[in-house]
Amino acid sequence: MSDTVSITITQQENYKFLVDFGDDLPPLLADEPEPLGDGKGPDPSRILLAAAANCLASSLLFALKKFKQDPGRISATATAVTGRNENNRLRVTAINVALSLGRPGDEIEHLDRVLAQFEDFCTVSQSVRDGIPIHVRVTDGGGQTLK
Repeated sequence: MSDTVSITITQQENYKFLVDFGDDLPPLLADEPEPLGDGKGPDPSRILLAAAANCLASSLLFALKKFKQDPGRISATATAVTGRNENNRLRVTAINVALSLGRPGDEIEHLDRVLAQFEDFCTVSQSVRDGIPIHVRVTDGGGQTLK
C-alpha cells in the first residue's frame, strides 16, 4: 500500500510562504525569523518539530486507546538542537520530545506495553529517525526542468 500526501507552498513576499494543505484545511503562513524574514509564522524547523511532536503524541494516544485507557490530556514539548555540519551549514542535529500524560501512570493499565510500542506507530518520527531520501527537482517559470 502506498499513499501519497502533498502540500503546496507559495511565496507571498520575502521569506513568507503560504502552506496550502488542500482538503479544505486552513493554510499556514510560514516565515523565517529575523534577520532573514519577519518571524510572522513558524519557520521550517518549528514545523518539523510540530510534525514530530504531534505524531508522537497521537501515536501515544493510539497505543493507549488500543488498551482502552484514558490518559487524560496529552501534551508534548519538542526542542530542536542545531549545529553546523562539516560544510558549516546549519542543521537540526537532534530533536528532543517530552510527552506528558494528564493522569498518573499508575492509574493506566498496560502502560509498560504502551510505552514499549507507541513510537513504532509514529510515521513522522520513525521516518526522520531512519532518514528520508529527498528527491529535488527544480523548474523555471515556464515549466522547464533545471535540475
